[in-house]
Amino acid sequence: MYHSNDKISEIGTAWYGRHVVLITCNPVTNQFLQLHKSLHAPTEPPHPNCAETISQFLSIGYKIVAIAPLSHNNEVQYVLAK
Repeated sequence: MYHSNDKISEIGTAWYGRHVVLITCNPVTNQFLQLHKSLHAPTEPPHPNCAETISQFLSIGYKIVAIAPLSHNNEVQYVLAK
């Protein structure tokens, strides 16, 4: 579709931006605690085992972009992007 300002309309087309998932775990017990995600991020059902949950997200194309210790109760947050 042509526009006078040479921009293509994206209305009605699939969104193809980045997806972000935050996974919070207890690394001492390897326990999955919480999942936060961007609105349309494809996800897998989380597993009670943190390593398995992260493995599932890696297998569908996410990459770990950051790992941050949280200030309470031995928690670590993994930031994954696709």
